[in-house]
Amino acid sequence: MRSWLFVPADSEKKIAKALSSSADIVILDLEDSVPLQNKQRARQVASMTLAEKAGISNLPLYVRVNAPDTGLTGDDIQAVIANRPDGFMLPKSSSGKDVQILARMIAERAEALGQETYVPPIIAIATETAAALFGLGSYGNCGANLVAMCWGAEDLSADLGALSVFDETGQYTHPYQLARSLCLFGARAAGVEPIDGVFTDFRDMDGLRASCKAALRDGFTGKLAIHPAQLPVINEVFTPSPADIRAANAIIKAFEEAGNAGVIAFEGKMLDRPHLLRAQKLISRARRYASSPDQ
Repeated sequence: MRSWLFVPADSEKKIAKALSSSADIVILDLEDSVPLQNKQRARQVASMTLAEKAGISNLPLYVRVNAPDTGLTGDDIQAVIANRPDGFMLPKSSSGKDVQILARMIAERAEALGQETYVPPIIAIATETAAALFGLGSYGNCGANLVAMCWGAEDLSADLGALSVFDETGQYTHPYQLARSLCLFGARAAGVEPIDGVFTDFRDMDGLRASCKAALRDGFTGKLAIHPAQLPVINEVFTPSPADIRAANAIIKAFEEAGNAGVIAFEGKMLDRPHLLRAQKLISRARRYASSPDQ
């Protein structure tokens, strides 16, 4: 799950373009990109897209529902549940309890349709309010539904009353750096994938590449996208390169030859167990993406 592409669910044209893209996952958005007067149409188009997906695309289709405090979430689920989205995205989640509530709402509506075995994965956007930052340690007991957590700066900035999320050098200011880091820690503590937030300037590929590399360096395993043009860069950066794979395999082999010792000497450096674990995780990611069409 390297690249997660948002597409407004009320735009059939944009959906068609997204379904022919190189995204790992397409997110049919019923929330921020859809104005209130278009919510019902967006639900209808999302449901139709899900129903016709088998003949259109093999990309997983998630649905981003509206936030829990809008009163719209139940109607969103009801509109698409019969066509079994591949997953759901929960915006403005304040804690693991919100994920549990969404999972229960999905289960109740699925059961009413005789789909008791339908247990779709959920990704939570977990930093969009000030209160949410204090709940980032609560996602470890959400059950099997939660598979990933991501963060966002813009909604958080609105909640804080900030003038900008960036400083004079174009970097995130301290509140948003903190939110990003806490999301990373919260996801890893919960045993789910941490996904980096969007890079809003979809024409700046150099900036996007730098943002992706920083996210990968810190431990994120994928990135949200707002435009198909961003996908090749995201997929490239988050897919281990041949050189990375060779280096990781060499470290794993060196530990094996040393009898899986706690510390080994390797190319003039001392490596311990965390180095081995990082190498093993990189190889796991490489195997996951080995069949990707854009590799």
